[in-house]
Amino acid sequence: MADHLNWDAQALWRQLDPLLPGISVEVLGRVASTNTRLLERARARGGPPDAAATRPALLDTLVPAPAENPQPHGRRAADASPCLLVAEEQTGGRGRLGRNWVSRAGSSLTFSLSLPLAPAQWSGLSLAVGLALAQALDPLLAPHEGPVRLGLKWPNDLWLWDGPGRGRKLGGILIETVSVGEQRLCVVGVGLNVLPMDLDGMPPGQGSLQELHPGVSPPQVLALVAAPLVRAVLRFEQAGFSPLVAAYARRDLLLGQAVTTTAPEALEGVAEGVDEQGALRVRSGSLHRVLSGEVSVRLQARGG
Repeated sequence: MADHLNWDAQALWRQLDPLLPGISVEVLGRVASTNTRLLERARARGGPPDAAATRPALLDTLVPAPAENPQPHGRRAADASPCLLVAEEQTGGRGRLGRNWVSRAGSSLTFSLSLPLAPAQWSGLSLAVGLALAQALDPLLAPHEGPVRLGLKWPNDLWLWDGPGRGRKLGGILIETVSVGEQRLCVVGVGLNVLPMDLDGMPPGQGSLQELHPGVSPPQVLALVAAPLVRAVLRFEQAGFSPLVAAYARRDLLLGQAVTTTAPEALEGVAEGVDEQGALRVRSGSLHRVLSGEVSVRLQARGG
């Protein structure tokens, strides 16, 4: 592969250690999945090697993640401690609903943050994470100053905003948890397109961060988002999603748009934002609450 990028892990550690004392920062040239690597470390540390991974859903539940085939990896003495694990290339990155996340060395930013977490409610965590990333990459100086360029597509995608109800996917979030002794370890996986992507298996119409920040590199993007992400997760642990509803609405790509959901019962209607638990509100005759993990929402991309 090409020469390794300069990630300046020491500078990242200096940013994050005051927020998460004892955190480690690790950079790998190539790995199947940063989420899988951290989950497997946690299983080894926590006891049963087949401990089930779960994914936070709405209504404050933890639903089982798809089954995996655990593989042994080298262990550290403090595998239950916080960790920021970065991969220059992922060969088996995972997205929501079992989809693959395609990445290429030098063109993508793929990383996972693991930390023990005990929120009063898990609902809305992926929305809080997406909002923190969007605000770090597309800051707004005042509540109504300038157009929003980076929008959020419920429940866990970041999109470049091309106009009302239109955009292109820029990145995604995958959150999983696993028990470690008496604690629950949360693993927040993030994948972002930094350079324009043209890879086999990748859907057309993808966006890239260089459209917002010309010339930006994956290490520079990580330096922008790492500390805001940690702060957002820690705030969520204390306060949940409800304080973020108004800020999320500013970037809600679906708000006011005609949407179609796929679930045991197909639903068509108009999106009316999200509620304090992060559920998508869809008006279809009456008002329906659409829950993460049970439905997907399809938004028309530019030109298609």
